[in-house]
Amino acid sequence: MESLLIKGGVPLHGEVTISGAKNAVLPIMAATLLTSEPCVIRRAPDLSDVTFMGQILTSLGAQVSIAGGTIRVQAAKIKEVGDYELVRKMRGSICILGPLLGRLRRACVSLPGGCIIGPRPIDLHLKGLAQIGAKITIEAGYVRARAPRLTGGEVFLGGRVGPTVLGTANVMMGAVLAEGVTIIESAACEPEVVDLADFLTAMGARISGAGSPTITITGVKELHGAEHEVLPDRIEAATYAIAAAATKGEVTLLGCRPDHLHAVLDKLHDAGVKTERRGTALTVRRGGRLKPVDVTTLPYAGFPTDVQAQMTVLMALTPGISVITERIFESRFMHVSELARLGADIAIEGPSAIVRGGKPLSGAPVMASDLRASAALVIAGLVAKGTTQVKRIYHLDRGYERIDEKLRKLGARVERVEEP
Repeated sequence: MESLLIKGGVPLHGEVTISGAKNAVLPIMAATLLTSEPCVIRRAPDLSDVTFMGQILTSLGAQVSIAGGTIRVQAAKIKEVGDYELVRKMRGSICILGPLLGRLRRACVSLPGGCIIGPRPIDLHLKGLAQIGAKITIEAGYVRARAPRLTGGEVFLGGRVGPTVLGTANVMMGAVLAEGVTIIESAACEPEVVDLADFLTAMGARISGAGSPTITITGVKELHGAEHEVLPDRIEAATYAIAAAATKGEVTLLGCRPDHLHAVLDKLHDAGVKTERRGTALTVRRGGRLKPVDVTTLPYAGFPTDVQAQMTVLMALTPGISVITERIFESRFMHVSELARLGADIAIEGPSAIVRGGKPLSGAPVMASDLRASAALVIAGLVAKGTTQVKRIYHLDRGYERIDEKLRKLGARVERVEEP
């Protein structure tokens, strides 16, 4: 098992190119199951989750090649059973359910795994697919769905903590080959949903309203192959932006989408961080003394839950008291106990973390619990005095393309090592 050794205290300087979005590419890969014709996906990030999804598509019968940031898929003949040993490795694999149901009118998919950050039930996925004609049961750890006929209908996807992104993706992919018109109300508005809709439209689907709470899908008889370039990863961009501010550096993010980062940039500005936008480039630097801010995670276009852990680190470095409130996932403060090992003063009160910032951090061994917690610990290690060892970095490799290489190019002293 690998870990990162980080010698802190070096400001980050330079340019970093933002990779394609993990949360966009996985459902787009799944959507290739909707056609027997070849599909090409460009600017695909080199991530373990992408590799896993490629293996899942292959296990279903598709021909898949991944090389140089380009994924080629042809699912000429596929089967409906998603292998447990592959699907269990990541929650995003549940997005094969919709396209299998749409193409074959039947699917058998293992309940998924992924990061341990609290319950993330798929009940809204199943409810939405049932509302367009699927008959669904859960047996022996598998979701079994059948639909001799898929028909358009009205689907409501509002949940306890807001719309479901993957649920919206699943229903969209199930509905594009259904008869009639499907209207999804309380649909997720994330840019990744729009990216999937753009790919499906390029395949011949008829979709309007993506990016709004109401998405309308008019079913078509068949889809064809298409080419698509994945949008930039807004979470990766936010992570490097916060790392630049935390280390008192100056970093230019190349090929990003600042318009997808409004909530994050707003909080960074409130904290005293300076940003300058030039097209798809965004320069981030510390503007002086940091100021404490309160943050509440919300569905898009609110502050992303996937940036909460990184922002918590920045507030731990900021003199004063900040309150970070998590409204999306119940158990997304597991990084707090590890940050305390580095010297951070953070107390958990219900859904909020009370951060008493400004105390210096010092290096220590820490254990990553999930993807974004891993990123937060890396940022803390970049700032801490001495050496920080971040263990279990396989979480990082799920969502950050070559993070150690990118950080080294920015001047960080980071080394990937094998744990004894």
